[in-house]
Amino acid sequence: MKSVLGIVGGSGVYDLPLDKAEWRTVESPWGKPSDQLRVGEIDGLKVVFLPRHGRGHVHSPSTINYRANIDALKRMEVTDLVSLSAVGSLKEELPPGMFVVIDQFIDRTFAREKSFFGTGCVGHVPFSHPISPLLADAVQNALKAENISHSRGGTYVVMEGPQFSTLAESQLYRSWGASVIGMTNMPEAKLAREAEICYCTVAMVTDYDSWHGDHGTVDVAKVVAVMKTNANKAGKLVLRLAREFPKGHPACPIGSDRALEHAIITAESSRDPYLMKKLDAVAARVLLR
Repeated sequence: MKSVLGIVGGSGVYDLPLDKAEWRTVESPWGKPSDQLRVGEIDGLKVVFLPRHGRGHVHSPSTINYRANIDALKRMEVTDLVSLSAVGSLKEELPPGMFVVIDQFIDRTFAREKSFFGTGCVGHVPFSHPISPLLADAVQNALKAENISHSRGGTYVVMEGPQFSTLAESQLYRSWGASVIGMTNMPEAKLAREAEICYCTVAMVTDYDSWHGDHGTVDVAKVVAVMKTNANKAGKLVLRLAREFPKGHPACPIGSDRALEHAIITAESSRDPYLMKKLDAVAARVLLR
C-alpha cells in the first residue's frame, strides 16, 4: 500500500508548497466536511490537508463534523493522519511554544457524534493505545531535525468547549496527571481508528490554561500571538515529515490500520443496508472482501 499523508489543522499549513496542489471538494454521506481538501505532493508523496475549523475558522470545536472529515480523508486514501492542535499546558515543564507528541487521551466531550457505527451495524474497535507508534516516531524525528522544542508522551484532556476551563477544572485535570488540554482531538482520534487510519497528535502549547499562578486566566490575545509562532514551526514540521516519510505504508505494530478486522459484530443478515452504504469508504476493507 502506498503511503498518503494526511494533515488536519489550522493556519500555517494552508499554503504549504505542495507540487500539483489543488483544493478538492469531497462528498461524504456523513454530511459536509469542514472545508475542501488541499491535495498535492511533496517529494513524490501524496499529501492531503484539511482545515479542521474551515478556512477563516468558521466551525467551533463542538460543531465540526468529525465523521465527515475522517470519511473524506479516507476517500482521499489517507493512510496516516497527523493532527496539529493548539492546546493549553497543564504542566510547568511544558511552556507556551512547546510541541508535545501525545500518547494518550481523556475524552470529556459530550455533544458530538463519536462513531461511524450504531444501530444496524455495531462495531467495537480497540483503542487502549490511540496513537500509532511508527507515525509518532516519524513525527518526533522530524521535530528533532527541525530543532523544534518538543516532548514525547503525555495525556491530552479533550474538553467540550468552546469556553476555556474554570480554575477548579484546570486543577482537577492537573491532579489526574494530564499534560495538556484542548477541544478538538475527540472524537477525531476515535473515528480515525474506526477508519483504519494511523493517527498521531502534535499538541502545540499556547498557554498554561487557568491554573498557573503567574499567568492567571487564559489571555486570548496572547494565545493568538503564540499560535502564529507555532504555525510557522508546524509548517516546517510537515515539510520535513513529508520529505522523509516512507513511500510504502508499513504495517502498524498496534494494528491501527487493521482495527476493523474483528470489530463488526452484527450478523451480516441483520445489518442495516442504509448504514452499510454510508460505510462504503470507512469499512470497505472488511465489508467488500
